[in-house]
Amino acid sequence: MKLSTKGRYGLRAIVELAARQGDGPVSLPVIAAEQGVSEAYLEQLMRLLRQAGLVATARGKAGGYLLARDAAQISVAQILTALEGSTALTDCVGTDASVCERACFCASRPLFLTLQSRIDAVLKETTLSDLCKDYKEQKRRSENATSLS
Repeated sequence: MKLSTKGRYGLRAIVELAARQGDGPVSLPVIAAEQGVSEAYLEQLMRLLRQAGLVATARGKAGGYLLARDAAQISVAQILTALEGSTALTDCVGTDASVCERACFCASRPLFLTLQSRIDAVLKETTLSDLCKDYKEQKRRSENATSLS
């Protein structure tokens, strides 16, 4: 599975929201600046995340985006599915295995099914809260390294 920019940038954006959970809505320009993503592209990604019920919007002067529920209740699988659609490694292990005429007798398919099963398990078990903890630690280390220089 190779994630597109939609998956990578969208994941970064929602992790940013998780890191700021409890601080109120976060504006698109703030998220874009912090994550190095254009506002126009980020707006498209946030629309997908909102349609999936993962983020909510608040209107007005202090408006912006916030998580629709607690970060511990959102899996990476839900996020990537909202952004990417399928997270299938190959077509033959996706929801429509009929796209491959060799699916029933392919020598490689058992391996692909095992890999897909493990990928799915990691994506389902890893929460947005888990990613947020790692992100905050990375930022802390980066800030400490910068202050020591």
